[in-house]
Amino acid sequence: MPDSITLDSLVQLYDKVKFDHAKHINLIKDCAVCHHHTTGTLVEDPNCVRCHKNSSETKIVACKGCHSAQPFSAETLREKRQGTKLYHQDKPGLKGAYHLNCMGCHTKMGGPTGCLDCHKRNKAGDALYNSGKSAPKKAQGNAAGHGH
Repeated sequence: MPDSITLDSLVQLYDKVKFDHAKHINLIKDCAVCHHHTTGTLVEDPNCVRCHKNSSETKIVACKGCHSAQPFSAETLREKRQGTKLYHQDKPGLKGAYHLNCMGCHTKMGGPTGCLDCHKRNKAGDALYNSGKSAPKKAQGNAAGHGH
């Protein structure tokens, strides 16, 4: 297993996140806390087991192995539809899976929970988030950047 993992699904607005896998392994000690399954085991997540209880051993444990980076793309939506039935409606996209897992644990364990704690915005992100009606107001005088 890797000591470090680069998460890059948001590179259009943020720098890549270097995830210290080794640090998390030492803190948590149980792979199943973060991963629904581990390599060579059957799927264990209760939501997945409802339909996939007889699945084969898993080969990929990365979040992106099951969670789409583009959950609302035509391709992903087509995969969910099988005839007249829809499957995996409750499965979050990749960004949602990361944040549900990470933020829940970080909140409990006192880890960082602010967006910019883990994600440093790049120039494109700064341009997007500092433009338009939603942009923070420029500091005036001694307002200390609070946009008064």
